[in-house]
Amino acid sequence: MNVLFAASECVPFIKTGGLGDVVGALPKALQKEGVNVSVVLPKYQDLNPDFQTRLTYMKYIFVSVGWRNQYCGIYKLEQSGINYYFLDNEYYFKRAGSYGYNDDGERFAFFSKAVLAALPHLDDHPDLIHCHDWQTGLIAVLLDAHFRKQAFYKDIRTVFTIHNLRYQGVFSKSVLGDLLELDYSYFHENGLEFYDNVSYMKAGLAYSDQLTTVSRTYAREIQMPYYGEKLDGFLRWNSGKLHGIVNGIDNELYNPQTDSQVFAKYSDPIGKKKNKIALQEHLRLPVDADIPMIAMITRLTGQKGIDLVLRVFHEMMHLGVQFVLLGTGERSDEDAFRWLAGQYSGSVSANIFFDDGLARKIYAGSDLFLMPSNFEPCGIGQLLAMRYGSLPIVRETGGLKDTVQSYNEFTDEGNGFSFTNYNAHDMLYTIERAVRLYNHDRSKFTEIANRAMQLDYGWAQSAKEYIDLYETLVE
Repeated sequence: MNVLFAASECVPFIKTGGLGDVVGALPKALQKEGVNVSVVLPKYQDLNPDFQTRLTYMKYIFVSVGWRNQYCGIYKLEQSGINYYFLDNEYYFKRAGSYGYNDDGERFAFFSKAVLAALPHLDDHPDLIHCHDWQTGLIAVLLDAHFRKQAFYKDIRTVFTIHNLRYQGVFSKSVLGDLLELDYSYFHENGLEFYDNVSYMKAGLAYSDQLTTVSRTYAREIQMPYYGEKLDGFLRWNSGKLHGIVNGIDNELYNPQTDSQVFAKYSDPIGKKKNKIALQEHLRLPVDADIPMIAMITRLTGQKGIDLVLRVFHEMMHLGVQFVLLGTGERSDEDAFRWLAGQYSGSVSANIFFDDGLARKIYAGSDLFLMPSNFEPCGIGQLLAMRYGSLPIVRETGGLKDTVQSYNEFTDEGNGFSFTNYNAHDMLYTIERAVRLYNHDRSKFTEIANRAMQLDYGWAQSAKEYIDLYETLVE
């Protein structure tokens, strides 16, 4: 079976969020199960420079984008036995960053059309195209509208994965003719129409053969109005082809026994002590291996529950903890944490930037990892935290609910702590539970941390679920 992943980011080439981690790791897991996987990406200016010089130019083609006839260079790089293809157009992609431009609708209309136009020039004929998020949502509809009648494309099937329903790629309905060369027969409630605009996300939902999202709970949640981002009814209508498959992590890339970026490699929670002391020294916090350290590595946005943390921050600090933050986001939240770091200069470290090496050091050095998300399609942070022995404190939503079982004192089960309602004081109570256990029953806390470290949230099981889904489409 030949599968082509089409995505807008992929580790280690380009990453802005969890999508890049998934597209980087899942093809390798599928390959281990015998699937031949290739990946196609935009050739961004910000592509990791370590790989720029390794790209091999293959050829160029021209791609129609409405009335435009645009150049598309095709480059190839082989990495770990997987072919990665990069589609080049400097007008669209030679600029800083991946998204956030006024012409994103045109940029990713070009990319989606270019993916399909490039297929005959790639090494393998795909049986199936696996598309990821709104940036590739148009591929399925463009395949049916412009390519399906050609023999080469006749039997190609499509799977579309929702990584975060909030970001949908909504543009004026003028893109139908101006960019997509589609007539108004595609502009209706079961097609691309979204409140008198065009939704690229909805295009993927409407025209792909199968749909997935990144956890079982999120698959149920997005069929409800609160989480459905005005697409809940459409998703309920299409629930028969919607599947929840939880994300994994790359166990080889994230392994405290071999990770060269942590202060000291370790295989059990006892080994975290050296990392905690070294992290405290690095962040200029008082060195005390016994004080509970709570960490957050996150985007500072409303989705991530930052408002809950700020609401009860002073009460949390009165528990006698150290708090470490790494991340960027909304300016007001960044400023709030800078101010709190000044107010609690001996207990709070606010690092308003992102650095992967420091992130790993924080996972390895912290005792508790806070993720009080309003919604969370899957979440990678809690999986990495458990991998490095930092117990997660999460709200029961999306993938957080699927992967974190709250500790139960009566049955001695669980691998972290959780709360149900999106409420600051429910969160505070759960933090108090975790800190109390750390302070008064360290051996039990260490036992739970060891249990969390032994869990396998690698991609092997999820890859098998994807293969089962692919096989329903490809004979």
